[in-house]
Amino acid sequence: MKKVSLVIPCYNEEKNILLMYEAIRKVMNDIGEYNYEFIFVDNASTDRTPQVLKNLALKDKRIKVIINYRNFGVERSVMNAFLSSKSDAIIEMACDMQDPPDLIPVFLEHWENGAKVVWGQRTNSDEKFLMKKLRILYYKIIKKFSYIKQYEKVTGWGLYDRSVINNFRNLNDPIPILRNIIPDFGYDVVLVPYHQPIRSRGKTSYSLFSYFDLALSSLVHTSKVPLKCCIYLGIICLAIDIIVAMIYLIRRLLYWNTFELGIAPLIIGCFFFFSVQILFFGILSEYVLSILDFVNFRQYVVEKERINFEE
Repeated sequence: MKKVSLVIPCYNEEKNILLMYEAIRKVMNDIGEYNYEFIFVDNASTDRTPQVLKNLALKDKRIKVIINYRNFGVERSVMNAFLSSKSDAIIEMACDMQDPPDLIPVFLEHWENGAKVVWGQRTNSDEKFLMKKLRILYYKIIKKFSYIKQYEKVTGWGLYDRSVINNFRNLNDPIPILRNIIPDFGYDVVLVPYHQPIRSRGKTSYSLFSYFDLALSSLVHTSKVPLKCCIYLGIICLAIDIIVAMIYLIRRLLYWNTFELGIAPLIIGCFFFFSVQILFFGILSEYVLSILDFVNFRQYVVEKERINFEE
C-alpha cells in the first residue's frame, strides 16, 4: 500500500488544528487506499498550538510533530518536513482551512495517472478586493519578468511525488519558495482549480509587509530583469539629461541677456536623479541580500522537539 504524508505548517493555529485533522482524516479514510501520516510543523507558536499537537500525537501515532526553536518561516519549515518524510507522495497544505481537504482525492487521482506535481489553483476567493488585486498584479509581474515559465494563482500547496522530493535533497536555497522552484526544475504541473474561502478562525500571521517581502524574494529568485532595467533606465535618464542640457544651452546662446536658468529646474532635476539612484540601490540591495542569504545559509531549521519519529 502506498504511503502519503500530509505536511501542515502551523503558527498560532490552536483553533484550526483539530478541524484540519478531522477533515483530512475523514477524506483519507473515505478513500481507504493509502497508508497515511500527518507531519505538523510548529514554528514557535505563542498560543497553545504545541500543546494541542502533543495531545493529538499521544492519541494518534500517525501524527508526527516537529517543533522549531523559532519561527523559520513557512518555506524553510515545509522543506525540512519534506526531507523528514519517507512517503511515496507528500501533500502540503496550510492549517487555516483555506486549502480545502476535499481536493486531496483529486490530487491523488492525478498522481496515480502519472503526474509528479499537482497544485491547487485559486481561481476565485472571498478575500478583500484590494488584496485580491494585489495578488493578481504580483502573479502578472512574476510571470512577465521570469526567465522560466511561472504559474499564476498558486501558492505551492498540493501534491509532490517522491522523485521530486529526492531532488530537493540537493537543493541549497535559504528561501525555498516551491512555486518558483518547481518551474525551475522543469516539472509539468497539473493545476486543480478551487475557490478559496476566507479564514474562519484565528488570525493570519502574514502582514502586508510580509507579503511584499515574499514578493520581492520571488522576483529576485526568478528574474534578472530588474537589474537590466537599472541599466535601461540609467541610459534613458542620461539621454534626458543630455537633451535638457542641449535645450538650455541653445536657449542661453539665443537669448543671452534675457534667458534665466532658474532654481526650480535644478531642484527638480536633482531630486529626480537622486530618486533614480535610490531606486537602483534598493534593487541592487535585494540581490546582494539574496547572495548574503546563500552565503550564510546553514540549515533550514533548528528543531526543538520531534514527536512520533521513532522509526
